[in-house]
Amino acid sequence: MRLLIVATMIALGVLIGWGFLTGRQEAASEAERERTIKVPIRASTENGEPVIRLDEDTLRRSGIETATLPAAPHDEELRAYGVVLDVARLTELSNSYATAKAQVQTAQAKLASSKPAFERAQKLISEPQAVSQAQLQAAQAAYGTDQASLAAAESQLRTLAATAYQEWGPVLGRSLVEGSPDITRLIERQDFLLQVSLPPGVTLAKPPAAASIETGKGSRAAITFVSPATRIDPKIQGVSFFFTAPAESGVLPGMNVLGFLPSGRSIDVAAVPASAVVWWQGRAWVYRRTAQDTFARTEIATDRPMPDGGYLVKNLPDHAEIVTRGAQLLLSEEFRAQIQVED
Repeated sequence: MRLLIVATMIALGVLIGWGFLTGRQEAASEAERERTIKVPIRASTENGEPVIRLDEDTLRRSGIETATLPAAPHDEELRAYGVVLDVARLTELSNSYATAKAQVQTAQAKLASSKPAFERAQKLISEPQAVSQAQLQAAQAAYGTDQASLAAAESQLRTLAATAYQEWGPVLGRSLVEGSPDITRLIERQDFLLQVSLPPGVTLAKPPAAASIETGKGSRAAITFVSPATRIDPKIQGVSFFFTAPAESGVLPGMNVLGFLPSGRSIDVAAVPASAVVWWQGRAWVYRRTAQDTFARTEIATDRPMPDGGYLVKNLPDHAEIVTRGAQLLLSEEFRAQIQVED
């Protein structure tokens, strides 16, 4: 019996030792597997800027492509800020002016009738039993009343015209007074009136005849110059202009839009395709090849969008080599490197 107990204890010790040894071996194998699947860190920081190093084999396997972007002359555009105006006041003035104009015409017609009657009564008063003194006085009173009515109507018409010129400037004011089709299109919402303001301190030698606005999702719509604005936008405090935009542009009263006004100068810009742009922290970036195996992330301005979704950029070196395919992979490589460093 004692021998059986000793043998059992020896067997249990062997099993425990074997399990402990097996557990250590498995833990070592797991640690080894974790070490073998770690991908090397390819991102680093040089001079405070993030850079990524990739050899040609990695570039080929990742499908990353680059292209050289030559700079080309392009008409410079100044970024401006626009708001679509509510023309209810313009509509009210137009209706009031039309009413006042009709009142003038009515007063003129009445005066055209009462004046000859008064003159005829003056001639006939000397003839016996032709016109009584009372009839002459009645004709004179009617003539005087019609004169006063015409003067009042003309004064109201001049006041409304002056108000239109003061509030909307000589171009829109004259259009309102003349009843031009331009005012009709604004009132009927075939066109919309915009006030476009340049940033403070920015000026133009002369206002551009045509410009454009960004109406959302990078799309642009053409706008037509009307006149200098008669007031400034209190939020911007810059030089302002009136433009019109067609209803097809999708703008509505109260909407804020970005405006792009030609400056009359030419600048050299590179056309960066949409596939090369990555967004991070609300800003646009591209990856530029700075050496055979090195790529650096560079911020670009997005104030000159292209119809296809890309951007015209002026702060890139001439003939810069840009990653046009796989830029998002490089951004992910930066994030992965940050995570591994923290771990």
